[in-house]
Amino acid sequence: MKRRTLDLTLATIGLVMAAVLAIASALLLFAASFTNTTITDQLSAQRISFGPAESMPAAEYGDLVQYAGQQVTTGTQAKAYSDYIAVHLDKMADGQTYSEVSGQWIASAENPADRDPALGQLRQTLFMGETLRGLLLNVYAFSIFGTVALIAGWVAAVAALVMLGLAIYGFSHAHKLHKQELLEAPSVESIPVA
Repeated sequence: MKRRTLDLTLATIGLVMAAVLAIASALLLFAASFTNTTITDQLSAQRISFGPAESMPAAEYGDLVQYAGQQVTTGTQAKAYSDYIAVHLDKMADGQTYSEVSGQWIASAENPADRDPALGQLRQTLFMGETLRGLLLNVYAFSIFGTVALIAGWVAAVAALVMLGLAIYGFSHAHKLHKQELLEAPSVESIPVA
């Protein structure tokens, strides 16, 4: 195979790969934008806010104090608010989970009407709190997907530009080789006539 043919083949493959990478980049960047916009829109509509700084002592809330008074609008804040809920649930139930309290409530009496109402209320509160935590952690997980899509989108965009540059170089080199072949080809006058 001639060098010029190889250059043209590789440059064409590079051009196709640049197009594929550009399309992938556009799709990934769209996915990242869609994910982050949807998360912000949905969380903003819920109007979830952390308590004020004075209600969040650092000894209890640790790093969560940095979010004091903020409205939850991002995946990172959603995870932090989930941890904020966890602090409240732990205080209410001395570290017990919904499952543990529910088991105690069921065991408190055979007849549901005779079961301990205080345990029933705690059970209900833990159920709602743990459900909210799960939903907020799902938001956080999707925000991570959005971040990964954003990074992958930009990497694909850079790769597309590199491939495009290499393809252009390949076509340019093939063109140079073609010009060189024309210059080195014997002229009609120098061909001996028999």
